Amino acid sequence: MYKDMTMINNTSGKSTFFVAISSLIIAMVIALSGFAEAGEAKSASSPPAQFVQRLGDTTLMSLTAKNVSRATREERVRKILRNNFDVPAIGRFAMGTYWKDASEAQRKEYMVLFEDMIVQTYTTRFEDYSGQILKVDGSIASGAKDSIVSSQVLQKDGPPVNLEWRVRDKENVLRIVDVVVEGVSMSVTQRSDFAAVIQRGGGSIDALLTSLREHSKKMSPHQKT
Repeated sequence: MYKDMTMINNTSGKSTFFVAISSLIIAMVIALSGFAEAGEAKSASSPPAQFVQRLGDTTLMSLTAKNVSRATREERVRKILRNNFDVPAIGRFAMGTYWKDASEAQRKEYMVLFEDMIVQTYTTRFEDYSGQILKVDGSIASGAKDSIVSSQVLQKDGPPVNLEWRVRDKENVLRIVDVVVEGVSMSVTQRSDFAAVIQRGGGSIDALLTSLREHSKKMSPHQKT
């Protein structure tokens, strides 16, 4: 992977399944805040908890199937991303304060490259899946529209990995807007990575676009077909 596009700096050594799942939501629209008070009862049968469990199950069945072409796997990743995450909002948050300074042309190219980066990178991740399982423990309310879903990735070897998903009800449609992995917000991590790329480029948004283009070019020919 292109050095400026390192997306999970704090998760090395975790399971491949955990990295792949969390990476799909690494650039969510907001950082986690305002958790419900400790001691509030969790509901394993709540719509947000069921939503996350179904997403995990669907991802496992769809993306880890053997004898599936690269193109088909990429298509499935893209569909899961678009159907479960607010990609435009994700992209805007990941660019941070630089979004308001970007031209319309830069914004359009960025959104295309941003989605492609996620799809291409994590299609590869799922090809290395080795039997981990996502177990949802339950959810608690966090504000009027949000819920926090607690879960674990169970591994054959090694301790479980703790994930907390922020699920938002957007006009009766559930969407994941952030995830905290072992206490680290993935949305904040991605935003910091992109800001670092832009700053190294002298504050130019084109530096980020160039980095994203180079990431795409580094995909081998057989991966893009």
